[in-house]
Amino acid sequence: MTTVLKANWNYPTRVWSGPGRIAELKAACQELGITRPLFVTDRGLRDHPMVRSALAMAPPAELFADVKGNPVAANVDAGLRAYRAGRHDGVIAFGGGSALDAGKVIAFMSGQTRPLWDFEDVGDWWTRADPAGIAPVVAVPTTAGTGSEVGRAGVILNETTHQKKIIFHPKMMPGVVIADPELTVGLPANLTAATGIDAFTHCFEAYCAPGFHPLADGIALAGMRLISEYLPRACNHGADIEARSRMLAAASMGATAFQKGLGGVHAIAHPVGSFFDTHHGLTNAVILPYVMVHNREAIADRMRTVARLLDLPSPGFEAVLKWVLEFRRRLGIPHTLAEIGVSTVNAPVIGAEAAVDPSAGGNPVALDAGTLERIFRSAVAGDLTLRG
Repeated sequence: MTTVLKANWNYPTRVWSGPGRIAELKAACQELGITRPLFVTDRGLRDHPMVRSALAMAPPAELFADVKGNPVAANVDAGLRAYRAGRHDGVIAFGGGSALDAGKVIAFMSGQTRPLWDFEDVGDWWTRADPAGIAPVVAVPTTAGTGSEVGRAGVILNETTHQKKIIFHPKMMPGVVIADPELTVGLPANLTAATGIDAFTHCFEAYCAPGFHPLADGIALAGMRLISEYLPRACNHGADIEARSRMLAAASMGATAFQKGLGGVHAIAHPVGSFFDTHHGLTNAVILPYVMVHNREAIADRMRTVARLLDLPSPGFEAVLKWVLEFRRRLGIPHTLAEIGVSTVNAPVIGAEAAVDPSAGGNPVALDAGTLERIFRSAVAGDLTLRG
């Protein structure tokens, strides 16, 4: 068994990586000047032993666990009330993508006077914020998927409009990340798979996004390689610390790479999650091959590189698509959105919402509402014959 070493990284932020590093939570808070943290996690982790253990290692903290799987504005508002009432001076965001996103947005909003939606990732709206009003964050991921621990944004659902909104500011980036693979050991195989393919989708869409960004491309390719090798191990042997460690790294790599852009998978997944409350990573995992098929002509050249990276017996798009389908099957990912409770009842609305989602702009071919609706319908039905 390979020894998993501890390491400190500074790209894109400080990452303290390695087994047992949650014991350094108090030191991480001290690094950022946090003396009275608000400990933000999701409802599913509220009573988990690792939360109690982490709280014991932190400075005196208040637990806030009113965060849904798809966090909503009301969760942020409740967190802000707790933050201000407790006179906290920073946030520990602990958990999966929902808790990390909510924690970062609570810290961001803690010193703002404008409403939340004024800071949506549109144009230069982020300049409306008072940078001095952004509280520091220590991020502690317990899943290897979203990479939110190294992101400068949080995705929050507007329940009034059924739209997922991206709240963005460059200083929303956590100041220290504790990437302790021991915290992910208890994640069930199905969630390990769903979050892991979410990370793969981040890398894949970032690599396929148009534009010249060799830093993002290199990170995306390396992330895909890690996931192809270590995600099956993490699913089959949950206590494999090496596999868990590599998957945490790959998740952060995916979120780093998608600074270049995402694409149609995320553009569709966001409104699907809004209307059907599906798990974000699982939704991406299901949708991925349908968008791949639509984008085939635009990404064919890049698939030769991906095929070599994955050591496939033949080069090109068809080999990569076949690998993705088989990889999903091995990991127990459903083939259709219908299998996870999604119907076409709101198909035109989902197509329209996907078209205005910021992720759509990173797709390698232009997408309109009608095209996105057709891809969505194909993913519900399991139809991979659609061609762009």
